[in-house]
Amino acid sequence: MKDKAATQCRPPDGQTVDIVVGRGQDQADAELAAFAKAIGHPIRVRILRMLARKEARTCSLIVDEFPLAQSTVSEHLRILRCAGLVRANENGPRVSYCIVPSALKRLKALLEAV
Repeated sequence: MKDKAATQCRPPDGQTVDIVVGRGQDQADAELAAFAKAIGHPIRVRILRMLARKEARTCSLIVDEFPLAQSTVSEHLRILRCAGLVRANENGPRVSYCIVPSALKRLKALLEAV
């Protein structure tokens, strides 16, 4: 008798799953883990959603949308920037933040390959 759970976890017949093996897989796993860490907080997910719906926003405009201190929002933005999900555009003393669409596409591709 087949294990029902095991058969449900396999891709449907005729479909293949591309899995990078060896060193490339290790790099992909590390990249996915870094993305996961960056989006591992609900506020950071909300910031990404907000930036995906709107044009670039300054930190102060982002702060206005959350019941958080400016320093807390800045820390969340720093984490998103380090993961490459958000980009900062400096224009003199003002810094605006926007989403990096290619990074979101990469995150999606990495998740689909799991």
